[in-house]
Amino acid sequence: MMRPLLAAALATAVTISTTANADTVVLNNGDTLNGKIGRVTASEIQFQSPAFGSITIPTANVSKYTFDKPVPVQPKGAPVVTEQVTGTATGLTVGNQTYTYGQIKAVNPPAQEWKGAILGNFSLARGNTNKFVIGAEAATSLRRNDAVYDDRTTLSGAYNFGESGGGSSGDDKVTDTDNWNIFAKHDRFWTDQLYGYVVGKLEHDRIADLYYRVSPGVGVGYQWIETPTTKLSGEAGVTYIHEEFDPSGTNDEIALRLAYNYTHQINDRVSFFHTLEFLPAFSDPSDYILNTDVGLRAKLTDNFFSQFKLLYKRDSTPAEGAGKNDLLYTIGVGWEF
Repeated sequence: MMRPLLAAALATAVTISTTANADTVVLNNGDTLNGKIGRVTASEIQFQSPAFGSITIPTANVSKYTFDKPVPVQPKGAPVVTEQVTGTATGLTVGNQTYTYGQIKAVNPPAQEWKGAILGNFSLARGNTNKFVIGAEAATSLRRNDAVYDDRTTLSGAYNFGESGGGSSGDDKVTDTDNWNIFAKHDRFWTDQLYGYVVGKLEHDRIADLYYRVSPGVGVGYQWIETPTTKLSGEAGVTYIHEEFDPSGTNDEIALRLAYNYTHQINDRVSFFHTLEFLPAFSDPSDYILNTDVGLRAKLTDNFFSQFKLLYKRDSTPAEGAGKNDLLYTIGVGWEF
């Protein structure tokens, strides 16, 4: 009898210890969840549960939540404080102060550090169709939102190379993909949603006879949605475009820049993304550049993921003899950091 009683006592002690060192969320139906609370907003609570993994709980479905330890909170117009926090669907108590969510800029935000991904893609066809494509891309961003800084910096780059022909088809081997680009952008938030930006892009496409295109610009943006699961922003500004074609000379334009960026976490494993940039020249709106992509990213592990992306580019006035449209499908595997 002693061994079963001892085992039960140990199990009870472990359960009590685990619960005592955990954040707690009490739902409206009375269910209690113990685990780790992440970022909290007026609409949702990020929660890590030992039983259910990483989940998102609508704040409206929560009767009460409690952090086990003091966490950072930034009231609007005030410095960040680290205090014990409890909350409900309508507000929260930080130390001895009570706030509505409208009075709070951030509750337990994630660490302000560079986040990004490195991705490689590859496709190979042999037989009647001979095709070889390899590519790599990397992107990283830093979002700061505290008493001193409220900004976002984004850096990215990509390279794609491909050949077709040869083998049993009898055709000569031809390089039909050879391009790269480098992108940098900085957003400075003036309010929770309105921001100004500076942006720059450098591109090269040997197959399109584009020796290089450089396009710096400035403008304003509006962050329509910025939650842990969904982000949507729209932008308008002015961009200077300098193109050097090989061998047909150069082209300089000042263009309107219209763009948007949308990402959505469909579930714990799968996310959707879509971006668009439209650059019509002020001197002739029929002279424009359009860049857009759409894709899905699926987590394989905590850090590794697979990705499918469709990338479409259109230059209405390309180099002499080059096509206006470029369409690229990529499937690859990457690593998030």
